[in-house]
Amino acid sequence: MTRPAIPDPAKVAAELVTPRDFMRHAISQFRVHDLVFGHGTTDALDEAVFIILEALNLPIDKLDPFLDARLLPEERRRLADLVNARVTTRKPASYLLNRAYVGGVPFFVDERVIVPRSFIGELLRTGLFSVEEGPILIEPEDVTMALDLCTGSGCLAILAAQAFPNAHVDAVDLSEDALEVAKINVAESGLTERLNLFHGDLFAPLSGKRYDVIITNPPYVDADVMEALPDEYRHEPQMALAGGPDGLDVVRRILAEAGKHLTDGGGLLCEMGEGRDIIEAEYPDLPFLWLDTHESAGEVFWLEAAALRS
Repeated sequence: MTRPAIPDPAKVAAELVTPRDFMRHAISQFRVHDLVFGHGTTDALDEAVFIILEALNLPIDKLDPFLDARLLPEERRRLADLVNARVTTRKPASYLLNRAYVGGVPFFVDERVIVPRSFIGELLRTGLFSVEEGPILIEPEDVTMALDLCTGSGCLAILAAQAFPNAHVDAVDLSEDALEVAKINVAESGLTERLNLFHGDLFAPLSGKRYDVIITNPPYVDADVMEALPDEYRHEPQMALAGGPDGLDVVRRILAEAGKHLTDGGGLLCEMGEGRDIIEAEYPDLPFLWLDTHESAGEVFWLEAAALRS
């Protein structure tokens, strides 16, 4: 099927007047050109709303009061250009706007890092350490040292520093480019005195330090999925996605080493995608505690230090 031509953004800006107009236009364009979502938005409507609110510097969760506001000419042209760029480049909207949100917290992003979308972000923001109908895993006030492996944009390290008010947080990434982005976010967070960034491979730059909590969202996309990635995902750094043949190469390395870097009573929180059956079969003696989120089931686990050491 031949898709319609992409409208000239100058003509779009001249004819559309309100956010409602641009929302309808964006949704239509995104659908007819078969865009793929998943970088903080779930469908064409979510993506359109995100672009409009962020581009107009409006509250990210309140479009309704502004739907029929008349836009200034420069605002109309900005929205028209953004919709056009989203269709023609197939870049995720977060790259076009240099902004992503995790649990309502804004972060700077560009193509040096993947767009943050970790389920761990939700857990840190909504009370990871009080499991429903279960024991408290660890008291947030008791955490004095925390580690974020594969930190990328630094978003999880920042959320961890907010969740653990008494903690010093170290964050590690193999990509120097990613750490440059993380520096921007740490500076904007105001947490520079409690959060240090390290360049290196997993635990290598940490000189034997031990932590009460280790969090990690490592690369975990398997080889078959990497081969079939939509264009939107190919704008992201591939080293931050690719996890080897079954996606679990880095997860295995973390499991092998984490016990040596945890304090007594500490634990590892790891996101690993959809490889639960593989990892449970490979490590039958490890008592994985699976923590579901609003949008995931069986993709994040908690393991205590004692189990990892044994």
